[in-house]
Amino acid sequence: MDSGLEEQLNKLRLQINSKAAHQQQHAATLLAVEETIKEQHIAAEPASYFAALLTLLEQTEVGPKGLSGTIIFLLSIILPHVSATTLRGKFLAMMAVLSQSLDLETADVALLRSVISCLETVLAAQDAGSWGQPIAQGALKSLLALATDSKPKIRKRAQDAVAKLMAAPPAPAVVHPGASTTAQFVLEALSNAKNETQAAMHTLQLVKNTNMLWPENAFSGLCEALMQLPKLNIPFITALSFQALETVFSSASESLDEDQFRDLLIAIIDLKPNTNDPLASEAWLKIIQKGYLAYAKISPESCFQSLPDLIDLIFPDIELGKPSTREVATQCVWAMIRECIPDSNLESPGVLRIVRTLTLGLSYRYRESWTLIFLLIAAIFQRLGRHSHPLMDALMTEIANMRMEPEFELKNEADAVLGAAVRAMGPEAFLSVLPLNLNADQNKNEVGRAWLLPLIKGHVRNAPLQYFVNQMLPLADGLSTRAQLFKSQSREIEAKVFGALNLQVWALFGGFCNVPSDIIESFTPEFAQRLLAELAEYPAARPSICKGLQTLLTAVHTIAHSDERQDWPLTKQQAVAAEQHLAQFAPRYLSELFNVFAQSPGSGRGYVMDTITAFLTAISASEINATFVKVSALLENAIKEHKPPAAAELTELYLEANPPPVAYTMMDLATSMAAYLDAERVQMLLHAAVLLARQSEDTSLQKKGYKAICRLAEQPASSTARLLIESVMLDQLIPMLIESAETVSASSRRDRLTLISSLSRNLNDNQLHFVPAMLSEAILGTKDVNERARSVAFETLLTMGRRMAQGGVIDMAAISGGDPVDESMEMQRQANIEEFFKMAAAGLGAETSHMISATIAAISRILFEFHEQLSAEFTLEIMQTVLMFVTHNNREISKSSLGFVKVISVILPKEVLMAHLKDIVTSILRWSHEYKNQMRIKCRHILDRLARRVGLDAVAKVTPEEHMKLIANMRKRQQRSKRNKDGNANGAAAGNHDDDDDDHVGATSMATAAAAGKKSFGNAYEDVLYGSESELEDSDDENAAGAKGVKSKAKGAKGKLERKGANARGQSNSAAGESSGKGAWIKEDADGPLDFLDRSAFTHFATADPATVKARRPASAPKMRDGKLLFEDPEEEERKAKAAAAAAAAASASAGADGDAAAGEDFYLQSILSKDGYYRAPNQKIKFHKRKPGDEDDDVEMASDGEAAMPQKAPVAKRGKSNDGVAYGREYRAKKAQGDVKRGNLDPFAYVPLNPKNMKKGALNIKGNSKKGKRMHKAK
Repeated sequence: MDSGLEEQLNKLRLQINSKAAHQQQHAATLLAVEETIKEQHIAAEPASYFAALLTLLEQTEVGPKGLSGTIIFLLSIILPHVSATTLRGKFLAMMAVLSQSLDLETADVALLRSVISCLETVLAAQDAGSWGQPIAQGALKSLLALATDSKPKIRKRAQDAVAKLMAAPPAPAVVHPGASTTAQFVLEALSNAKNETQAAMHTLQLVKNTNMLWPENAFSGLCEALMQLPKLNIPFITALSFQALETVFSSASESLDEDQFRDLLIAIIDLKPNTNDPLASEAWLKIIQKGYLAYAKISPESCFQSLPDLIDLIFPDIELGKPSTREVATQCVWAMIRECIPDSNLESPGVLRIVRTLTLGLSYRYRESWTLIFLLIAAIFQRLGRHSHPLMDALMTEIANMRMEPEFELKNEADAVLGAAVRAMGPEAFLSVLPLNLNADQNKNEVGRAWLLPLIKGHVRNAPLQYFVNQMLPLADGLSTRAQLFKSQSREIEAKVFGALNLQVWALFGGFCNVPSDIIESFTPEFAQRLLAELAEYPAARPSICKGLQTLLTAVHTIAHSDERQDWPLTKQQAVAAEQHLAQFAPRYLSELFNVFAQSPGSGRGYVMDTITAFLTAISASEINATFVKVSALLENAIKEHKPPAAAELTELYLEANPPPVAYTMMDLATSMAAYLDAERVQMLLHAAVLLARQSEDTSLQKKGYKAICRLAEQPASSTARLLIESVMLDQLIPMLIESAETVSASSRRDRLTLISSLSRNLNDNQLHFVPAMLSEAILGTKDVNERARSVAFETLLTMGRRMAQGGVIDMAAISGGDPVDESMEMQRQANIEEFFKMAAAGLGAETSHMISATIAAISRILFEFHEQLSAEFTLEIMQTVLMFVTHNNREISKSSLGFVKVISVILPKEVLMAHLKDIVTSILRWSHEYKNQMRIKCRHILDRLARRVGLDAVAKVTPEEHMKLIANMRKRQQRSKRNKDGNANGAAAGNHDDDDDDHVGATSMATAAAAGKKSFGNAYEDVLYGSESELEDSDDENAAGAKGVKSKAKGAKGKLERKGANARGQSNSAAGESSGKGAWIKEDADGPLDFLDRSAFTHFATADPATVKARRPASAPKMRDGKLLFEDPEEEERKAKAAAAAAAAASASAGADGDAAAGEDFYLQSILSKDGYYRAPNQKIKFHKRKPGDEDDDVEMASDGEAAMPQKAPVAKRGKSNDGVAYGREYRAKKAQGDVKRGNLDPFAYVPLNPKNMKKGALNIKGNSKKGKRMHKAK
């Protein structure tokens, strides 16, 4: 039996104990049928279920509440798994019993949905001959009637059934035999749309959802009927008719000829709705888009002839439509520009008309749609390509002028359009229209456009390299000369500006090297020598030059060695010739690049190494081997003279300013040539790498040694390097790795693990002892402080596991290096995945907690990867062993054990979890009260995951009584989350039409699936290990976020109403402003009124009301009082204002309470404002407000209405305080820390007031009793 059907039946069997009566009846009927099949000794196949259910249905009286509904429900599950031959044989019998259940007045929704599912399956299995029978057509008519039923669920299910039937006609028919019946039904329903509006809407929904080939004799009538519906002026009918027409167009090219298609499009164009009707306009635009794209395939020339007029007709929607209408109109025009302009008409007058229309879109009346207009302009640049020059020169100049305006807001969008122009017409034509004018003469009104240099950099493609040689290089030389001149004149600013422009010109070199078509003609010896000179003498330009050379060599090599045909400017033969031409310069470039690499600081020379690697692909192997011999000799001498660098030479500042030692450089260069060496040179490199990996004095050289061996081991299987690695694996590499395990440095561990992983991937059967020898190191690597080293360690474990799963024999005696003498079974182990787990589990007996924790983490990872290859008994043994460590007193061990529990709660079958649920839950709850290392939170996360797998009730049954509060909290969280989801679903459904109920559910499920796909992107093990925590944290904040969202929405709605009712000053009355609901304000200059005819006038318009913009607070002047300066603190003033507003609000509230007998007192406000109030300290203790001398006995609010406040004598000011009780220098006090701050004002002169008595002549000190003052008096 099919696994899918078996799973469905298992779910039904479990419903025998359900509280719902209908579910119990379904399960009982299924069990009874299975018992009957078992008694008759018949195989439990879908056909057996079908025969038994059909016989039972024939013997049962059909009724809405009887047993027939249950039988038909079971049949709807069984029938999709029954063969088509059986269904065709029982067609008449099925139709006889199903037809009795189609009484719409008495049948309930569930029964009809089951009947529809059965009809769909049975009709889909019929051949063309069966569809010729009246009973089949009658069944289809029944489905069509149900497709327009008033009940949404029935209607939706029937429409889906009809759509699936019509989309899959029986062979060999192209058009479904029931298409004529469907078309006739649709035409009859639409003909009476004026009287039966609801039925017409349901019929249009059916046509919209049915993607089928309509009969040729009914297609024209259907289109005509659909086009007549907008004339009824019913908004929903109009929108649905356009949407139905959009679906019909998918098959229009097969049903209509060119003339009929043209006439249909003309009729649809004549039905263009009003721009102010967004629903109909958007549907009409989608029809036009799909129709013209289909028309372009039928007749490209005829389609293009009417394209300019159509774009002119659509453009008002971009100008005046609603925001959604503008986007749909832009998408429509964009698609027609890309697909409906033939290659033969790229320079025709029709294209010129389209360009003029787009130029009109840059006028101010299209201000609200400039972003969309820029998209269309970029699209036509891409379509025209090289033909855009000179056709679009004026339009491009207009955009550049707009871009140069200081207050232009759409600079990024304008840059995107200009970038598309660079890609389309090339930099030469682009700069001929918009020259850089870096040496602009102001007297000639030349405009400098240095801002174009970085824009051009990212958009140069397939441009001739000769233009860079002839135009850009002289420009760079001129800029460099001027920079040197300004530097000699001590004009540093001008020198830096022109130096930066010089670098920007050199940055264009990489774009010109992106597959140019004139490599042989342009890359001359003179140009090559110039680049070499710049590499040696101009370090600032090295990155740009190296990147350009790397791009050139990589592109040429790819085309020369690729068999795929792509749209490249070079053919394969031309690329081979270009690669040979570049190869003659490679030795000179490699020599210079070697010198540059040796002289460059270690942190900034990666691009040089990439360029060296690119040149190595262009020269012969003999030249590479000769170069390697020289590098190897230099490496040998450098190692002999090398001394480990001192600590001062390892600092970041030193490494950024100084090149690394020669030994480092030579080893890097030797490693870069590993892929091209012959056997003798590979042996030399391997010998040097092994020596460096063994030594422990210099950790950097040790790391480079491991990296070199790994580079050799990762070469292709048939390469010389790989063969040599395999030959020395047993004698040299494995012993070296075992012996050097104690001397490996922390910085080399990642490269060493990478080498172990590479070697483990290709072990022979006599080398499998390498796995147990290196396994402990890989396990310890999972606890490394370096994240990348941990990732490599986990990958190494998986690589070892995959190799062990392939089988073989492990010689355990070879691990110690001795010859195996004893041939007993203990020394010879069979390699398999269970043996690998046993080796890893040996670390659980380690003496250190660190090793035990690492072992548990490693077992968790490999169990997640290989659990399907293990037996149930072995998996259970692993689980029981690790569960003992969950209650360990060491937190490091228990933390890893909790991660293991989280993994098994996901991967193990539900039955296994249920059998051991008590042990799992009891061990987890051991840490439920531990707050360190977030152990308590981790426990709750694991319990939540278990509850999702086995159910919260099952977890609650095995939970001890003292922990039931945690279960209650989890239950509350689940209920709260369910209420939030139900509330969101109901709120969304309330705004939708009842027809779209199921559509909403489908969309929600699709969104959930998309979110799940996004979340699961990456390491699945990490998602299992850490995913639950983030999900629970999100669920914790659902209520708070929802409340905030409701408040913000209400606040936003209130703000919209206030703004809507306000009479905005200076609001524009333009059509664009009215359509968008926004205003415009004019920024006037002091020079005079604004000239609206000026092209730069648009920069003086603003979409935000200047009156609502918060004015900047002017800096207040210091005030003088009693011989001191008082500076106002803006934050302090704002705090005082808020306090005064709160006091006023409290006073008004109190006054209102006195007048309103029903109003209650605000005790919270009294506790804050009253002198007898209290507050809570951080330790939650209540503290009362302190009274100060001079304070009133009663609050101001407690005075009677007729009583005047008695004047109080001002208290004497203490030292350091003014009469109002404010401490001097308070404005300089920090709010959240100790010390003083300036608050953005002047520095304080003093923190205490200047006493006028001390200002007299002879008084030198502020505090007369200070020792310093006394010494100064004595000095006099």
